[in-house]
Amino acid sequence: MLLELSIRNFAIIDEVTISFDEGLTVLTGETGAGKSIIIDAIGQLIGGRGSVEFVRHGSKRAEIEGLFSIQESRSQELSRLLIDVGVKLDEEETIVLRREMTQQGKSVCRINGKLTTLAILRQVGQQLVDIHGQHEHQQLLQTEKHVMFLDRFAEDDLRESKAEYRAVYDKFLKKRQQLTQVSSDEKQMAQRLDLISYQFEEIKKAELVPNEDQELQEEKKRLDNSEGLYQNVHGAYDSLYGDGKGLEWVMAAMNQMEEAAELDPNLQQVLETITSNYYLLEEATYSLRDYYEAIEFDPDRLNTIEARLSEITQLKRKYGETVNAVIEYATSIEEELDTLTNREQRLEQWEKELESIANDLRIEGENLTAIRKRSSVKLQEAISQQLQDLYMKNTNFDVAIETRMNGELRAEDLLKRNPFTPNGIDEIGFLVATNKGEPLKSLAKVASGGEISRMILALKSILSRHEGVTSLIFDEVDTGVSGRVAQAIAEKIHGLSIGSQVLCITHLPQVAAMADTHLFISKNEENDRTTTDVRPLTNKEQVEEISRMISGVEITELTRQHATELLDQARSSKTDQS
Repeated sequence: MLLELSIRNFAIIDEVTISFDEGLTVLTGETGAGKSIIIDAIGQLIGGRGSVEFVRHGSKRAEIEGLFSIQESRSQELSRLLIDVGVKLDEEETIVLRREMTQQGKSVCRINGKLTTLAILRQVGQQLVDIHGQHEHQQLLQTEKHVMFLDRFAEDDLRESKAEYRAVYDKFLKKRQQLTQVSSDEKQMAQRLDLISYQFEEIKKAELVPNEDQELQEEKKRLDNSEGLYQNVHGAYDSLYGDGKGLEWVMAAMNQMEEAAELDPNLQQVLETITSNYYLLEEATYSLRDYYEAIEFDPDRLNTIEARLSEITQLKRKYGETVNAVIEYATSIEEELDTLTNREQRLEQWEKELESIANDLRIEGENLTAIRKRSSVKLQEAISQQLQDLYMKNTNFDVAIETRMNGELRAEDLLKRNPFTPNGIDEIGFLVATNKGEPLKSLAKVASGGEISRMILALKSILSRHEGVTSLIFDEVDTGVSGRVAQAIAEKIHGLSIGSQVLCITHLPQVAAMADTHLFISKNEENDRTTTDVRPLTNKEQVEEISRMISGVEITELTRQHATELLDQARSSKTDQS
């Protein structure tokens, strides 16, 4: 549930903080006062597509912050999501979302103070708030979106089968792409075969050895510096070994200390140290001798190494940054070379594999179809019941499900046309007949604006039970309705808010009267700037606002009386609902 919303420098809003409660919160005000801007701000807070137009003119950035409490049924799921991004819920199970947008078009997003990406903010935000606006009206008129509504209704039943379908679908797409590449233009394939044949032979002829370039560089360095190495190592050896040299003096010291230790046992440890170091130095001397004797002054070997390194450098410029990378590239094109050389055999093999995967995918798709058909019956019954409550008693609603599958799945056809979608093999459409005796037709062809609003509300009433979203927001869901239909919509919206939270922008007095909290949005001018103000209405002010909504500009005692009656009727209706 949204507990508090703070907005600064957003559109025409200078600064405003709004507290929210459970139940139905209605936002009303004159057209252009900024009601939809409040909803736009919430939309941005939960990851909506930003725009520099949202930053108030003359300000460097817009800031939006929201405090949410998490329902117990949602806390585990959200906790897992937040842990993945390094955020923890506090003991009170509240979460703070914050978003800043600059004039340069940059967004800074935070969850409980921790910086995060817009994608993560959206992922978290969409589990907290569901905003219904005009885009959902449009989705309901688009047949291709109807599968989304049905699948949300049947989500629990579909989850496992959909995951299995998606796994096979990914395999199908990968094999189809592979086959498409191999079976593409003959001339292009021939050119590709010539190219990689040349490349493979060039690399193969070089007979590269893993890490060869590094080893050759080290050997070249030694050969380049062989004279200096010889002089220094031989000099060190000569300083240690020979008449009157270092080792002889250490030995003399050792012999003298042996005699001294016999006279004073306390010198035994010093003797052992000198003795130990003598033998270590003697061993090092032999190693120095072996090293300088092995040093080669071989200009021919140096020339050979330089020529080899030059050859390797040319190959690395073409095929990889290291010898190992060049070898890996050769391995990859060898596989492609084999595929292109044996193209016909591979084509036949992969066509069979594609057909086999396609048949498996059809089986998984048919499982989805079966579940959807069972769920569609339940959805039809639920929608019909909701529409009766909304004075569409004679409306006949049907979910039409047709499969995209027909005939044998042959590789040749599968490459021309993909009969599968990420959501299955079904084409789903919502059909309605709004008057008795009329045939069922596509929703987009027969439904008016008011009927679409009621259809959306019916769907929301059903889907909200399945989705478990913390807050529902309706932006003028009452478009195109009046009279008793408006009253039915008001009661339906309030029904959704029981035990939950619904925010609703409305122009209908019937909906405003059902509010548990009534917020009034006004537009003011101060210092040649326009600002938006939000404040909760008292009972008396609510009567005045509903009177304005009923009559327009002029408020009379009759409209006040009508508003009072509407509020009394709403209180009675809410008592019956609870």
